[in-house]
Amino acid sequence: MAGPFRLVDRVIEVIPGERIVALKNVSLNEPYLAGHFPGMPIVPGVLICESLAQAGAILLERSAGASGPVELAGLDAVRFRRPVWPGDQIRLEVELQTRRGAVWKMRGRALVDGEVVADGVLRLRDA
Repeated sequence: MAGPFRLVDRVIEVIPGERIVALKNVSLNEPYLAGHFPGMPIVPGVLICESLAQAGAILLERSAGASGPVELAGLDAVRFRRPVWPGDQIRLEVELQTRRGAVWKMRGRALVDGEVVADGVLRLRDA
């Protein structure tokens, strides 16, 4: 996955059709940290969700069945457990659950130091 808004730094493990584990390293020079909460540089929750969605897209691209570009179609039951700060490394874990037509349902978890910082259900569309 390339582009200026890349939120996955490294893929650790991919089991095609099942799951992916990837990493996002949060550095102080991330452009979104300066303006989200001035003076309190936490990662916006929506960008944690986008990181999980990008990991899910990589999983679909490396799995049989994804026939084109992948886009985020929805989020369900997302919970944010604690803030993510510069210097943290986010472990992104995404598991495929079901597929209905072009929409893939996945369960995603973001962890820092083994502690869940966000989790929820992602729906990605194979466009």
